[in-house]
Amino acid sequence: MKTNKVTYLLLGLTLIAGIFIGRLLFGDRVTEQIIESETQTWTCSMHPHIRQGHPGKCPICAMDLIPVKTAGTTAENPDPDAIQMSEEAVALANIQTTPVGHTVPVKEIRMYGIIKPNERLLHSLPSHVSGRIETLAVNFAGETIREGQVIATIYSPDLLNAQQELLEAKKLETAQPALLNAAREKLRLWKLSDWQIAEIERQGKVSPTVNILANASGIVIDKKVEQGDHITQGGALFDLADLSSVWAIFDAYEADLSYLKTGDNVEYTLQTMPGKTFSGKISFIDPLLDKTTRTAKVRVETANTGLQLKPGMYANAIVKTHLEHKGNEIIIPKTALLWTGKRSVVYVKQPDTGVPVFKLREIELGASLGNEYIVLSGLSDGEEIVVNGAFVIDAAAQLEGKSGMINPPADVLKESAKHYQGMHVEGSCEMCKKRIENAAKSVDGVSSAVWDIKTKQLHLQLDSQSASLDEIAKALAKAGHDTEKYSASNESYNALPGCCKYRK
Repeated sequence: MKTNKVTYLLLGLTLIAGIFIGRLLFGDRVTEQIIESETQTWTCSMHPHIRQGHPGKCPICAMDLIPVKTAGTTAENPDPDAIQMSEEAVALANIQTTPVGHTVPVKEIRMYGIIKPNERLLHSLPSHVSGRIETLAVNFAGETIREGQVIATIYSPDLLNAQQELLEAKKLETAQPALLNAAREKLRLWKLSDWQIAEIERQGKVSPTVNILANASGIVIDKKVEQGDHITQGGALFDLADLSSVWAIFDAYEADLSYLKTGDNVEYTLQTMPGKTFSGKISFIDPLLDKTTRTAKVRVETANTGLQLKPGMYANAIVKTHLEHKGNEIIIPKTALLWTGKRSVVYVKQPDTGVPVFKLREIELGASLGNEYIVLSGLSDGEEIVVNGAFVIDAAAQLEGKSGMINPPADVLKESAKHYQGMHVEGSCEMCKKRIENAAKSVDGVSSAVWDIKTKQLHLQLDSQSASLDEIAKALAKAGHDTEKYSASNESYNALPGCCKYRK
């Protein structure tokens, strides 16, 4: 027994010593926690602008209020609307900033298109006489033809008769030279060359066939006939394209057309030749817009050295154009922007602070430059903005109940919070609820009144310049309901139905 008493005594002394040491080591921290608890602010998770110094219900949605988590502050004279973060939090969230400055705005326009033959260099090789095709010198599309080359041999009865007329006129050359000239001209109209006509006269005999010569050089893109076909005068034998120059036809979206003009330089690449860049100038912009795609055709003419550009290839183009009537403007990347419908906001890093401090700033945007925007107002040269991680900062702002992307500015929130008031009103049933709310709304300036049967709390939204709690309390007392400030008269109370009696 004596041993047990000694053991208990030692345990008691140890406990007392531990409490004393803990007080010495953590006394200040405990005091800080008590002070923090006394100064704790409570807010609504759905309506962060609602603030009060004690727990309770939100006067708007009646949700339980939650304590506001406050971060430690090391910045001097911190802005109450700014968001403070530690260096570790900034690194963990990968928040990046960059200073803004004035520069000449350059809009980058991307277009997609296809390579096509230059329509100015397209030719059709026709037959100038009617007849039957005996032979074809060109047998497939893609073959190269030179000007003056024989492309087909045709049997033509009409041409046979014309040759006979030439030989008969040749016999009468001395007596009727005009007749010989007329016969020669007839053959010239059928595109026989002077050499061919002279050869007929020299040989003195007609040929049942005639050679058709190419009147241009190029590559066959379409073969129209086959050997043995009958063809009429003027009928096409082949379609020819000179590919020494080609067109790149791009689709430009309606929103980009105002930034394009004839003469602009265009650089484009091909999927078949990655890494190689081609260039040309805009020679034509289609004045008509496609109703389905809302695009217009933009033509770029390019010299085709070595015939590398082939019709049908897909092309990706980039046009960089300086905006007209614009001087030096502030340009920011799209990643810095937070859109809220009508508002465009960014987070600006505050200068000369001990810890990273960011504050919301509403700005006015100008034209889009691809991955950037022109800022018309709201930012100054040299200010540092968040370009990566803005959503993280905004989320922290919402959790702290400060102005953010979806919240109005802090000064507006604070002003609107003054319009939400509450008071205790006695009642007992649903009939009381309806009577209390109607009585409160009867006061000019009260836009909303909600009475909670359980807590007996009346939540009000009012214009403080038009209505006061004193007026509302008088109206409620007149309706037969006691408040903290005024009690209903016995006459008003006794007039209430039996289910509404709340006095004991």
